[in-house]
Amino acid sequence: MFNAEIVSTDRGNFEVFKRGTGEPLAFTHLYSEFNEYGNLMSQILSEYYSVYIINLRGAGRSDGQTDEFTYSMDDAIRDTEAIRETLGIKEWTFSGHSTGGFLALKYAVLFSSSLTKIIAGGICASSEYMEHPDSIYYPENPNNERMKEIFAKLRKSDTSRDERISLSKEWIMMSLYIKEAYYDILKKKESGRTLMEKIDYFTEELENYDVRDQLKISPVNAYIYCGRHDAQCPHIFSEEVAKLMPNAALSTFENSNHNPNIEEESKFMKFISKTVSQ
Repeated sequence: MFNAEIVSTDRGNFEVFKRGTGEPLAFTHLYSEFNEYGNLMSQILSEYYSVYIINLRGAGRSDGQTDEFTYSMDDAIRDTEAIRETLGIKEWTFSGHSTGGFLALKYAVLFSSSLTKIIAGGICASSEYMEHPDSIYYPENPNNERMKEIFAKLRKSDTSRDERISLSKEWIMMSLYIKEAYYDILKKKESGRTLMEKIDYFTEELENYDVRDQLKISPVNAYIYCGRHDAQCPHIFSEEVAKLMPNAALSTFENSNHNPNIEEESKFMKFISKTVSQ
C-alpha cells in the first residue's frame, strides 16, 4: 500500500500517496480519485521509482476548485509544480495514462526544466482523437451510443450497486483487447474512482486542447507507449506525439487495447524498467 500525506502549498493542500524507492516520479490522472491502494499502473511504477500519486484538485482530501484555481489541465500542472517545490524535489519524472498522459504532455511544454522525463500512454496531443472513426468517442463509432448510455446510468443516484458493477464491467471490456484480462483486474486491489464533475470540466476544456506545436520544441525525454488496438485514443495519435517530440520513443504493445499494463503486464514491466536512469 501507499503512504498518505497532505502536502501544503501556496496553491492549496493536496493529498499525496507515496511508495517505492529510486528516482522520484509523479503520477496522476485528470479526473480520478486515488487512495492508499494506488492503481495498477502506479503499483508497477513503484517497483522502479519513488512514486508520488497526486489526488488533483477536487479529488480525495485535496482542496477543491476556487475562483482562482480551477480543474483545468494548466492549473493541474501548476498545482503539481507547487507540490514538487514543497517536497523539495529539484526535478522528477512525470507519468500518466490517458488523460494523465495528456497532463504529461502539458507538463513537458509548460515546465520542461522540472522534468527528467515523461512516461505517457494512450494519449493524444490534441482533441482530434474525438473525430477518429476508431475512437469510441467518435459519434458514429459502433460503441459510442452504448458508452453514453452507460455513463448516463452511472450518473444516476438510483442506479443499484449490482447494475453499477455490470455497467462498469461493460465499459472496461470496451477498452480491452484480451477480454480475459478483466478477471485479472478483479484479483487485484486498486483505486481510481471516476469523478463526473471533473469529466464535465474536461469535456468543456477539450476543444481547446492542442499542444502539437509546443511539443516540437520541448527538450524532454519522452517514453510513449500505446496498445495497437487502443479504442479510446487510437495508436496513430501516440505515433504522432512520438514524431513531434525531438527526444521521444514509442513502444507499441501489439496485443493490447487501452491498457497494456494489464493486458501485457510482463512486457509492460520490462518497458518501465528500461526507462530508469535514462
